[in-house]
Amino acid sequence: MTQDEMKKAAGWAALDYVTPGTIVGVGTGSTVNHFIDALGSIKDQIKGAVSSSEASSARLQALEIPVFDLNDIRELAVYVDGADEIDASMAMIKGGGAALTREKIVAAVADRFVCIVDGSKTVDVLGTFPLPVEVIPMAREYVARELTKLGGKPVYREGVVTDNGNHILDVHGLKIADPKALETRINAIVGVVTSGLFAHRGADVLLIGSPAGVVRQGV
Repeated sequence: MTQDEMKKAAGWAALDYVTPGTIVGVGTGSTVNHFIDALGSIKDQIKGAVSSSEASSARLQALEIPVFDLNDIRELAVYVDGADEIDASMAMIKGGGAALTREKIVAAVADRFVCIVDGSKTVDVLGTFPLPVEVIPMAREYVARELTKLGGKPVYREGVVTDNGNHILDVHGLKIADPKALETRINAIVGVVTSGLFAHRGADVLLIGSPAGVVRQGV
């Protein structure tokens, strides 16, 4: 089973958590693309989707799945998204696709967060994958200096502008033993929009694509 086949298995397994007649929260990335394709197979059973990125919105619309503005809905039963890393507590690093802020907003609204990954994304300690931090452009160098004080090595992701018009710093060299504390600390730096740590709002369900099938954790 290839890595992409494991991603596909996790993506399609997430259909089990979609309630007919509802609006579905949809994340961003290669694994989520498989989930969007799966949603296309039941598009007549759902009202539509709320998307965390322009790329996912375009894919949903190509499948004729209505895309709603989050401001126009009051509740979201489920949000399905991937992760760059996830630990045993279901805290995650996200933002490899530069959609971390919108992902965090949609996750905050959802009653249930279903994370879909292949087995390579599960770790004991977060931080091997560089931690993305979205920053206001004029604050980029200041924020980089503050992140250095926290023990990280921030690198500007050149040529990348988020859907919100901001920049990304990828912070290397961190071993994140206390994800919630670090998330709070980084988010308090003036000029930070948000960090790619999803610890205060981690996943409720984890679906891991593996050669033996999909492993399910959480409820």
